[in-house]
Amino acid sequence: MSGAIPRVLIIAGSDSGGGAGLQADIKTVTALGGYAMTAVTAVTVQNTLGVSAVHPIPTGIVAAQIEAVLSDIGADAVKTGMLGSAELIAAIAERLAPLRGKVPIVVDPVMTAKGGAALLPTEAEAALKERLLPLASLVTPNVPEAERLLGARIGGRRDMEAAGRALLALGAGAALVKGGHLAGDELVDVLVTPGGARAYVGARIPTRHTHGTGCTLASAVACRLGAGLPLEEAVGDAHDYVRAAIAAAPGFGSGHGPLDHGHRLRKKG
Repeated sequence: MSGAIPRVLIIAGSDSGGGAGLQADIKTVTALGGYAMTAVTAVTVQNTLGVSAVHPIPTGIVAAQIEAVLSDIGADAVKTGMLGSAELIAAIAERLAPLRGKVPIVVDPVMTAKGGAALLPTEAEAALKERLLPLASLVTPNVPEAERLLGARIGGRRDMEAAGRALLALGAGAALVKGGHLAGDELVDVLVTPGGARAYVGARIPTRHTHGTGCTLASAVACRLGAGLPLEEAVGDAHDYVRAAIAAAPGFGSGHGPLDHGHRLRKKG
């Protein structure tokens, strides 16, 4: 890491509603003391009620953004989110390959928006598995995403651990399988590493304001890894941050509302 401020390169799509995507990523990294940089992969038209349009950014422009940032500012961690095509994934993987083993790369395999809109075409899934997962220090799928990547049903903690091991077999350094989509009052996420599995357990917060939780968690982990924290500690701190952001949600919108990404900053003030 260079200096006291972790530099985090975020490769993801823009959310006009500000609750997910690059906007959530930037807020998260800033709130946790990092410096956020971006490569915009798509511009989405969305609010808390859903995604109504997506405008992909040309692959060459996305690649140029990554090259511009890395060649000048550098990065202590990278986080990927919405990617959108096999061609784009291949170009991103090519540019991140030199960072493998040197800089933490957190891959959030964004496939579907909170409202149900598809964000990753089926034909791009193979590229994600073959090109990007082997570069990932950590992959952070929710249960539906893990099921799509692996073609397996996940019904509980044992299945989540098995899914994590399968993701490691695909080349990921570690896997955080998120259980928010499973039923029950208890929310369980499972971190699987070559050394074993650890569960992060908490009471489910009854709220509709959960837009961008996956983006926020992955960016928080990336920022903490960029600051030099060990993986389990980085995931634990990111979980605490996200839970508090959900609890402090401002209540905006009529659908799946955003979190309060700045809750720690206001608390300090």
